[in-house]
Amino acid sequence: MIAKFKDPSIWGPHLAVAAAYAACYEVVRYFSFTHWMITAGLRLGCLLLVQRRFWPALVLGEFLPIAEKIFLGGAPFGAAWASIATIPPILLCAPVFALLHKHMPLIREDGRANMVMILTAALVCAGATTGIGSMALSVIVMPDGSTPPPVSVPIVLAWLLGNYLGALTIVPTVLALRERIMRIDGPLTWAHVWHSPLLREILCVEGPILIALLAAVHFIGGNTTPYMRMAMVIPVVVLAVRHGWHGAAIGGMLASVALAESAIATRDPSMIPAQVTLAFAISTSLLLGLRVTERRAVAKQADARINPVTR
Repeated sequence: MIAKFKDPSIWGPHLAVAAAYAACYEVVRYFSFTHWMITAGLRLGCLLLVQRRFWPALVLGEFLPIAEKIFLGGAPFGAAWASIATIPPILLCAPVFALLHKHMPLIREDGRANMVMILTAALVCAGATTGIGSMALSVIVMPDGSTPPPVSVPIVLAWLLGNYLGALTIVPTVLALRERIMRIDGPLTWAHVWHSPLLREILCVEGPILIALLAAVHFIGGNTTPYMRMAMVIPVVVLAVRHGWHGAAIGGMLASVALAESAIATRDPSMIPAQVTLAFAISTSLLLGLRVTERRAVAKQADARINPVTR
Protein backbone atom coordinates (compact mmCIF):
# COMPACT_ATOMS: atom_id res chain seq x y z
CA MET A 1 0.00 0.00 0.00
CA ILE A 2 2.81 2.42 0.91
CA ALA A 3 4.68 1.56 -2.28
CA LYS A 4 1.54 2.29 -4.28
CA PHE A 5 1.20 5.67 -2.59
CA LYS A 6 4.82 6.51 -3.40
CA ASP A 7 4.21 5.92 -7.11
CA PRO A 8 3.96 9.40 -8.73
CA SER A 9 1.75 7.99 -11.46
CA ILE A 10 -0.94 7.47 -8.80
CA TRP A 11 -1.00 10.81 -7.01
CA GLY A 12 0.81 12.92 -9.61
CA PRO A 13 -2.26 13.57 -11.82
CA HIS A 14 -4.30 14.53 -8.76
CA LEU A 15 -1.71 17.08 -7.65
CA ALA A 16 -1.58 18.42 -11.20
CA VAL A 17 -5.36 18.86 -11.25
CA ALA A 18 -5.29 20.55 -7.83
CA ALA A 19 -2.53 22.92 -8.93
CA ALA A 20 -4.25 23.76 -12.22
CA TYR A 21 -7.56 24.41 -10.49
CA ALA A 22 -5.92 26.57 -7.81
CA ALA A 23 -4.17 28.65 -10.48
CA CYS A 24 -7.38 29.10 -12.47
CA TYR A 25 -9.27 29.96 -9.28
CA GLU A 26 -6.78 32.69 -8.44
CA VAL A 27 -7.13 34.23 -11.91
CA VAL A 28 -10.92 34.02 -11.98
CA ARG A 29 -11.24 35.37 -8.42
CA TYR A 30 -9.34 38.48 -9.48
CA PHE A 31 -12.19 39.41 -11.85
CA SER A 32 -15.00 38.41 -9.46
CA PHE A 33 -16.90 40.63 -7.06
CA THR A 34 -20.12 40.44 -5.06
CA HIS A 35 -22.50 40.80 -8.01
CA TRP A 36 -20.54 38.63 -10.44
CA MET A 37 -18.81 35.63 -8.89
CA ILE A 38 -17.44 33.80 -11.91
CA THR A 39 -15.58 31.50 -9.52
CA ALA A 40 -18.99 29.77 -9.35
CA GLY A 41 -18.76 29.16 -13.09
CA LEU A 42 -15.32 27.62 -12.77
CA ARG A 43 -16.52 25.43 -9.88
CA LEU A 44 -19.62 24.18 -11.68
CA GLY A 45 -17.83 23.70 -14.98
CA CYS A 46 -15.20 21.50 -13.37
CA LEU A 47 -17.80 19.42 -11.55
CA LEU A 48 -19.58 18.93 -14.86
CA LEU A 49 -16.59 18.06 -17.02
CA VAL A 50 -13.86 16.67 -14.73
CA GLN A 51 -13.96 12.96 -13.86
CA ARG A 52 -15.34 12.25 -10.40
CA ARG A 53 -12.12 10.58 -9.22
CA PHE A 54 -10.45 14.00 -9.45
CA TRP A 55 -13.03 15.80 -7.32
CA PRO A 56 -10.92 15.53 -4.12
CA ALA A 57 -8.15 17.28 -6.05
CA LEU A 58 -10.60 20.05 -6.98
CA VAL A 59 -11.52 20.44 -3.30
CA LEU A 60 -7.82 20.79 -2.41
CA GLY A 61 -7.26 23.18 -5.30
CA GLU A 62 -10.05 25.46 -4.05
CA PHE A 63 -9.11 25.22 -0.39
CA LEU A 64 -5.50 26.35 -0.92
CA PRO A 65 -6.11 29.84 -2.41
CA ILE A 66 -9.00 30.51 -0.01
CA ALA A 67 -6.97 29.54 3.05
CA GLU A 68 -3.94 31.44 1.79
CA LYS A 69 -5.89 34.68 1.45
CA ILE A 70 -7.49 34.34 4.88
CA PHE A 71 -4.49 33.29 6.94
CA LEU A 72 -1.94 35.50 5.21
CA GLY A 73 -4.26 38.34 6.11
CA GLY A 74 -4.07 37.28 9.75
CA ALA A 75 -7.70 36.08 9.95
CA PRO A 76 -8.77 39.60 11.02
CA PHE A 77 -12.36 38.73 11.90
CA GLY A 78 -11.76 35.99 14.43
CA ALA A 79 -11.12 32.25 14.53
CA ALA A 80 -14.79 31.29 14.08
CA TRP A 81 -15.04 33.40 10.95
CA ALA A 82 -11.78 31.98 9.59
CA SER A 83 -12.81 28.37 10.21
CA ILE A 84 -16.07 28.83 8.29
CA ALA A 85 -14.68 31.07 5.56
CA THR A 86 -12.00 28.54 4.65
CA ILE A 87 -14.58 25.87 3.80
CA PRO A 88 -14.32 25.49 0.01
CA PRO A 89 -17.85 25.73 -1.48
CA ILE A 90 -17.03 22.91 -3.89
CA LEU A 91 -16.90 20.58 -0.87
CA LEU A 92 -20.64 21.16 -0.33
CA CYS A 93 -21.51 21.28 -4.03
CA ALA A 94 -19.85 17.98 -4.97
CA PRO A 95 -22.09 15.49 -3.09
CA VAL A 96 -25.30 17.32 -4.07
CA PHE A 97 -24.10 17.52 -7.63
CA ALA A 98 -23.30 13.79 -7.66
CA LEU A 99 -26.90 13.12 -6.58
CA LEU A 100 -28.23 15.43 -9.29
CA HIS A 101 -26.06 13.78 -11.91
CA LYS A 102 -27.38 10.36 -10.91
CA HIS A 103 -31.01 11.36 -11.49
CA MET A 104 -30.50 14.02 -14.18
CA PRO A 105 -27.55 13.24 -16.49
CA LEU A 106 -25.75 16.14 -18.13
CA ILE A 107 -26.28 14.74 -21.63
CA ARG A 108 -29.70 13.36 -22.47
CA GLU A 109 -30.37 10.26 -24.54
CA ASP A 110 -30.80 12.37 -27.68
CA GLY A 111 -27.28 13.76 -27.21
CA ARG A 112 -28.35 17.26 -26.17
CA ALA A 113 -27.50 19.07 -22.95
CA ASN A 114 -29.91 18.65 -20.05
CA MET A 115 -30.71 22.29 -19.39
CA VAL A 116 -32.86 21.61 -16.32
CA MET A 117 -29.95 19.80 -14.71
CA ILE A 118 -27.52 22.62 -15.53
CA LEU A 119 -29.80 25.32 -14.10
CA THR A 120 -30.52 23.25 -10.99
CA ALA A 121 -26.81 22.61 -10.43
CA ALA A 122 -26.04 26.32 -10.87
CA LEU A 123 -28.68 27.23 -8.27
CA VAL A 124 -27.40 24.58 -5.85
CA CYS A 125 -23.82 25.81 -6.16
CA ALA A 126 -24.95 29.41 -5.71
CA GLY A 127 -26.91 28.44 -2.59
CA ALA A 128 -24.00 26.53 -1.07
CA THR A 129 -21.61 29.43 -1.57
CA THR A 130 -24.14 31.92 -0.21
CA GLY A 131 -24.73 29.71 2.83
CA ILE A 132 -21.05 29.59 3.71
CA GLY A 133 -20.73 33.34 3.26
CA SER A 134 -23.78 34.03 5.42
CA MET A 135 -22.55 31.76 8.23
CA ALA A 136 -19.12 33.37 8.14
CA LEU A 137 -20.63 36.85 8.23
CA SER A 138 -22.82 35.93 11.21
CA VAL A 139 -19.79 35.13 13.43
CA ILE A 140 -17.55 38.03 12.45
CA VAL A 141 -15.74 39.80 15.26
CA MET A 142 -14.60 43.28 14.18
CA PRO A 143 -10.97 44.12 15.05
CA ASP A 144 -11.96 47.51 16.50
CA GLY A 145 -14.81 46.07 18.57
CA SER A 146 -17.51 47.74 16.49
CA THR A 147 -20.79 46.08 15.54
CA PRO A 148 -20.31 43.74 12.57
CA PRO A 149 -22.51 44.08 9.49
CA PRO A 150 -25.73 42.06 9.80
CA VAL A 151 -26.72 39.20 7.51
CA SER A 152 -29.32 41.20 5.58
CA VAL A 153 -31.59 40.26 2.70
CA PRO A 154 -29.79 42.54 0.19
CA ILE A 155 -26.42 40.95 1.02
CA VAL A 156 -27.78 37.40 0.73
CA LEU A 157 -29.56 38.23 -2.53
CA ALA A 158 -26.43 39.86 -3.95
CA TRP A 159 -24.34 36.77 -3.12
CA LEU A 160 -26.96 34.32 -4.42
CA LEU A 161 -27.55 36.18 -7.67
CA GLY A 162 -23.86 36.95 -8.13
CA ASN A 163 -22.96 33.27 -7.87
CA TYR A 164 -25.88 32.14 -10.03
CA LEU A 165 -25.05 34.64 -12.78
CA GLY A 166 -21.37 33.74 -12.47
CA ALA A 167 -22.22 30.10 -13.13
CA LEU A 168 -24.47 30.99 -16.08
CA THR A 169 -21.76 33.23 -17.51
CA ILE A 170 -19.34 30.35 -18.06
CA VAL A 171 -20.99 26.93 -18.02
CA PRO A 172 -23.68 27.17 -20.76
CA THR A 173 -21.23 28.92 -23.07
CA VAL A 174 -18.57 26.26 -22.57
CA LEU A 175 -21.11 23.50 -23.23
CA ALA A 176 -22.49 25.30 -26.28
CA LEU A 177 -19.04 25.79 -27.81
CA ARG A 178 -18.16 22.17 -27.00
CA GLU A 179 -21.28 20.94 -28.79
CA ARG A 180 -20.68 23.15 -31.82
CA ILE A 181 -17.06 21.98 -32.14
CA MET A 182 -18.09 18.33 -31.85
CA ARG A 183 -20.48 18.77 -34.78
CA ILE A 184 -17.69 19.90 -37.11
CA ASP A 185 -16.29 17.29 -39.46
CA GLY A 186 -12.52 17.47 -39.17
CA PRO A 187 -10.42 20.06 -37.32
CA LEU A 188 -11.76 23.46 -36.29
CA THR A 189 -10.60 26.20 -38.67
CA TRP A 190 -10.97 29.97 -38.82
CA ALA A 191 -13.44 29.55 -41.68
CA HIS A 192 -15.80 27.63 -39.39
CA VAL A 193 -15.67 30.47 -36.87
CA TRP A 194 -15.97 33.37 -39.30
CA HIS A 195 -18.86 31.89 -41.30
CA SER A 196 -20.93 31.25 -38.19
CA PRO A 197 -24.25 33.16 -38.42
CA LEU A 198 -24.31 33.38 -34.63
CA LEU A 199 -20.91 35.08 -34.47
CA ARG A 200 -21.80 37.54 -37.23
CA GLU A 201 -25.04 38.53 -35.55
CA ILE A 202 -23.25 39.05 -32.23
CA LEU A 203 -20.56 41.21 -33.83
CA CYS A 204 -22.95 43.24 -35.98
CA VAL A 205 -26.10 43.56 -33.84
CA GLU A 206 -26.24 42.27 -30.28
CA GLY A 207 -22.64 43.18 -29.35
CA PRO A 208 -23.01 46.85 -30.40
CA ILE A 209 -26.36 47.05 -28.56
CA LEU A 210 -24.77 45.90 -25.30
CA ILE A 211 -21.82 48.28 -25.78
CA ALA A 212 -24.23 51.18 -26.38
CA LEU A 213 -26.24 50.31 -23.26
CA LEU A 214 -23.07 50.04 -21.18
CA ALA A 215 -21.84 53.39 -22.50
CA ALA A 216 -25.19 54.94 -21.62
CA VAL A 217 -24.87 53.68 -18.04
CA HIS A 218 -21.40 55.18 -17.62
CA PHE A 219 -21.84 58.46 -19.52
CA ILE A 220 -25.50 59.27 -18.92
CA GLY A 221 -26.29 57.36 -15.75
CA GLY A 222 -28.71 58.87 -13.29
CA ASN A 223 -32.31 57.74 -13.52
CA THR A 224 -31.67 55.97 -16.83
CA THR A 225 -29.29 53.41 -15.32
CA PRO A 226 -31.95 50.88 -14.18
CA TYR A 227 -33.59 50.98 -17.62
CA MET A 228 -30.29 50.52 -19.44
CA ARG A 229 -29.47 47.53 -17.25
CA MET A 230 -32.89 45.97 -17.79
CA ALA A 231 -32.54 46.40 -21.55
CA MET A 232 -29.46 44.17 -21.50
CA VAL A 233 -31.76 41.13 -21.45
CA ILE A 234 -33.05 41.91 -24.97
CA PRO A 235 -30.07 40.41 -26.86
CA VAL A 236 -30.36 37.25 -24.76
CA VAL A 237 -33.97 36.66 -25.78
CA VAL A 238 -33.36 37.58 -29.43
CA LEU A 239 -30.39 35.22 -29.75
CA ALA A 240 -32.37 32.42 -28.09
CA VAL A 241 -35.21 32.80 -30.60
CA ARG A 242 -32.89 33.04 -33.60
CA HIS A 243 -30.13 30.57 -32.65
CA GLY A 244 -31.54 28.28 -29.98
CA TRP A 245 -29.88 27.60 -26.65
CA HIS A 246 -26.42 28.22 -28.07
CA GLY A 247 -27.47 31.80 -28.77
CA ALA A 248 -29.03 32.12 -25.31
CA ALA A 249 -25.83 30.82 -23.68
CA ILE A 250 -23.46 33.17 -25.47
CA GLY A 251 -25.89 36.09 -25.30
CA GLY A 252 -26.28 35.48 -21.58
CA MET A 253 -22.52 35.51 -21.11
CA LEU A 254 -22.18 38.83 -22.93
CA ALA A 255 -25.11 40.38 -21.05
CA SER A 256 -23.66 39.20 -17.71
CA VAL A 257 -20.30 40.79 -18.54
CA ALA A 258 -22.01 44.03 -19.54
CA LEU A 259 -24.11 44.09 -16.37
CA ALA A 260 -21.04 43.44 -14.23
CA GLU A 261 -19.21 46.29 -15.94
CA SER A 262 -22.12 48.62 -15.15
CA ALA A 263 -21.63 48.22 -11.39
CA ILE A 264 -20.87 51.44 -9.59
CA ALA A 265 -19.35 49.80 -6.52
CA THR A 266 -18.27 46.37 -5.31
CA ARG A 267 -21.53 46.12 -3.38
CA ASP A 268 -24.20 48.04 -5.28
CA PRO A 269 -27.80 47.39 -4.08
CA SER A 270 -29.20 49.04 -7.22
CA MET A 271 -27.83 46.08 -9.20
CA ILE A 272 -30.17 43.54 -7.57
CA PRO A 273 -33.32 44.22 -9.69
CA ALA A 274 -31.27 43.96 -12.88
CA GLN A 275 -29.59 40.79 -11.58
CA VAL A 276 -32.98 39.19 -10.90
CA THR A 277 -34.24 40.16 -14.35
CA LEU A 278 -31.13 38.90 -16.14
CA ALA A 279 -31.00 35.65 -14.16
CA PHE A 280 -34.64 34.97 -15.03
CA ALA A 281 -34.10 35.96 -18.68
CA ILE A 282 -31.05 33.72 -19.13
CA SER A 283 -32.71 30.74 -17.43
CA THR A 284 -35.93 30.97 -19.44
CA SER A 285 -34.04 31.74 -22.66
CA LEU A 286 -31.90 28.63 -22.25
CA LEU A 287 -35.05 26.51 -21.83
CA LEU A 288 -36.80 28.31 -24.69
CA GLY A 289 -33.69 28.06 -26.85
CA LEU A 290 -33.50 24.33 -26.23
CA ARG A 291 -37.05 23.95 -27.58
CA VAL A 292 -36.12 26.05 -30.62
CA THR A 293 -33.06 23.87 -31.25
CA GLU A 294 -35.09 20.68 -30.93
CA ARG A 295 -37.81 21.88 -33.31
CA ARG A 296 -35.25 22.91 -35.90
CA ALA A 297 -33.52 19.54 -35.63
CA VAL A 298 -36.85 17.75 -36.16
CA ALA A 299 -37.70 19.99 -39.11
CA LYS A 300 -34.28 19.36 -40.63
CA GLN A 301 -34.68 15.59 -40.31
CA ALA A 302 -38.14 15.76 -41.88
CA ASP A 303 -36.81 17.85 -44.76
CA ALA A 304 -33.96 15.38 -45.28
CA ARG A 305 -36.45 12.52 -45.57
CA ILE A 306 -38.60 14.44 -48.04
CA ASN A 307 -35.69 15.78 -50.09
CA PRO A 308 -32.87 13.23 -49.75
CA VAL A 309 -30.92 14.76 -52.66
CA THR A 310 -30.40 18.06 -50.81
CA ARG A 311 -29.25 16.39 -47.64
